[in-house]
Amino acid sequence: MGLPRTLQTLSSILDARGPSDGLAFLNDGVPHRYSAIYRLSGLTLKNVLLHDKTGRLRPEYLAAIPFDSSFCQFVVRDGQFRTDNSAADTRLRGYSYPSIALSYHSVPILNPEGEIWGTLSHFDSAALPLPEEEFELLKGAAPLLARFLVEP
Repeated sequence: MGLPRTLQTLSSILDARGPSDGLAFLNDGVPHRYSAIYRLSGLTLKNVLLHDKTGRLRPEYLAAIPFDSSFCQFVVRDGQFRTDNSAADTRLRGYSYPSIALSYHSVPILNPEGEIWGTLSHFDSAALPLPEEEFELLKGAAPLLARFLVEP
């Protein structure tokens, strides 16, 4: 039997084992291959942590992504972004999107001043829904992870 899918469980994992294991816990409860943390650095998103269900090392193409060709731009603009299938999402007409992120669910990670530091995301090259309770967990996880990632 797995650990309870709660913020309290996540907080305990983060305190005991750090953000990599916390990200793995978040990924364990979703169908998506990847869970990731990206830091906004100018016009580039730089991968800070990546959990891949297959256990593979991070592919080079996920190390740094241009902000204006990423779905993270919508997280910054709207405060969150969710799409189960970006190819069929009418909100994305006219945008080029990376094929690695057919499904993408993301929330911002904020710095102590309340500005966007980066994003916390689940994504996959397959069209996959994210249950509402897992998206709520993702939203609650962002400030918990910020304690370990964002320098005051």
